[in-house]
Amino acid sequence: MPDPYWNHNVHYHPVVLAAVPEGCGAALDVGCGDGLLARKLATKAASVTGVDRSPQMIRLATKDPVGNVTYLEGDYLEDATLPDGTYDFVSAVAVVHHAPFEKAVGRLVRLLAPGGRLVIVGMAYNKTPLDWVISGCGVPASLLNARFRGGKAGPVGMPVEDASVHWGEARRTALRLLPGCRFRRRLLWRYTVVWDKPQEGGP
Repeated sequence: MPDPYWNHNVHYHPVVLAAVPEGCGAALDVGCGDGLLARKLATKAASVTGVDRSPQMIRLATKDPVGNVTYLEGDYLEDATLPDGTYDFVSAVAVVHHAPFEKAVGRLVRLLAPGGRLVIVGMAYNKTPLDWVISGCGVPASLLNARFRGGKAGPVGMPVEDASVHWGEARRTALRLLPGCRFRRRLLWRYTVVWDKPQEGGP
């Protein structure tokens, strides 16, 4: 079934889904918004929890229920109803820049069960001339995708924040906090991080 809308975050949903381990038990989608990605994850995991601090987004998500998906209104950084060390898979799409980077990543790591996998689709801002050149290359791709896949850009009222770190900071900090992670800068002003938590606890 085609997506009901397209934007730069939805564009990378296939990257997130491709990273879900076989036989995934419990998955958590942080900053789930209207639940679009959580519903997709429900085809890959036994159970999915979507959490978002926006009451409006949670109301939208619960309008399209799926049997193995539960939605929670709350802040993943503080919410005690999200127990540490529980989830086999955690996704965070355009979320970590809403908080101090290290605090956000640290909490995501704690939520993961030993051996679990974390996927971050993040945003960063331009600092160097090369950053500007690479970002400029994304303009034609964005326009083409918007024309052929676009239309509605996403749910009204989705919380939006500017990026809190530049590209170099994002890469260096991710590699430090998540040793062995796969960091990749993407075309449409996003980067992806895929990291497997060690079986015997995290860093």
